[in-house]
Amino acid sequence: MLPRIYNKREDIDTSRLRAFAEINLTNFKHNIEVISNMLDEDCEIVGVVKANAYGHGAVEVASYFEGIGIKHFAVACISEGIELREGGIKNEIIVLGYTPVCQKEELIKYDLTQTLINESYAKKLSNIKGIVKGHIKLNTGMNRLGETKEHLEKIKNMYELKNINITGIFSHLSRADSDLEEDIIFTRKQIDKFNYIIDELKLDNIELGEVHLQNSYGIVKYRGIHLDLARPGIILYGVSCDPCDKILANLPKNEKLKPVMSLRCKVAMVKEVEEGETIGYGNNFTVNEPMRIATVTLGYADGFSRAVSKKDCKVLVHGQFGRIIGNVCMDQMMIDISNIDDVKEGDIVTIFGQDGDNYLPVNQVSELSGTITNETLSCIGNRVKRVYHF
Repeated sequence: MLPRIYNKREDIDTSRLRAFAEINLTNFKHNIEVISNMLDEDCEIVGVVKANAYGHGAVEVASYFEGIGIKHFAVACISEGIELREGGIKNEIIVLGYTPVCQKEELIKYDLTQTLINESYAKKLSNIKGIVKGHIKLNTGMNRLGETKEHLEKIKNMYELKNINITGIFSHLSRADSDLEEDIIFTRKQIDKFNYIIDELKLDNIELGEVHLQNSYGIVKYRGIHLDLARPGIILYGVSCDPCDKILANLPKNEKLKPVMSLRCKVAMVKEVEEGETIGYGNNFTVNEPMRIATVTLGYADGFSRAVSKKDCKVLVHGQFGRIIGNVCMDQMMIDISNIDDVKEGDIVTIFGQDGDNYLPVNQVSELSGTITNETLSCIGNRVKRVYHF
């Protein structure tokens, strides 16, 4: 059963919510429209909803996408594909990662399209009865999965296997999110290797199926690619991969993406602490002057990185900036609210998102914790309730 979708954010009943992620479906639609305009008219979007749709809720997000016309989805593993099917998703689901061949029956039962990671794997899959759909993976330089152009005959052989219906072929760009000259050169070499393989297969009149290469930054930066499908991931969710990235920020106004998620929690307790007192595990924050602090209901077990501890990470309360002090705990953390009036138990604290006239980007958390935004979002745990609104 899908959750209620609120008409607007202000309608959300937060009274029973300890920690919650607001998912703005209108911003999702905006991002899809922007991405579609970057692609050829006949190039279709594959909605990448692996890792619980980057923390946004896989079934809920895929259901919304399907409702507005997305015909293809991508997940990382078979269990994610099964979750979508059991959640009511009808359109194509591509499993991008490895599935043990002993699960072929489940691939068929749930009508999943399995990535063929190399010829050896494809042969093992073919040797088990039943016809499964597959997309061939090409290795153009990332050296993660796939066959290289040097193994062209192996690639051709996969199209001849008896118990696999090959419906597509693809590769992945590993440096497309960089503006460094050496990375651009590498990416163009990847594209050339991919095109070489595709052209060679076409010379043999092989029915390739759906051909796809572009990931998020492949779509944004390499628009000369004209293929059947494109696989936006992080840009669907309206944020950059690298928290310091300027590529998306420098897009023209009509191509600006909108962040989809806001992360919030509650004030559990407010207290005054005196100069010389210490706060949190390890007592590693010492109060230098009288301070008013709040304990709030989010911690590292909710997927909020402990690595932001002691790094002056900002939060918003009543539209004003507070900051995290001391170590982030498993289930809670403390914030300095000395300059914010009238904070009380039950008030909402914004970790990232809009509050009043101020906005905190998710990039702050990613940068302070030394990671990419993909990880920050996808690590948000199940204790954080997802609520959806237009």
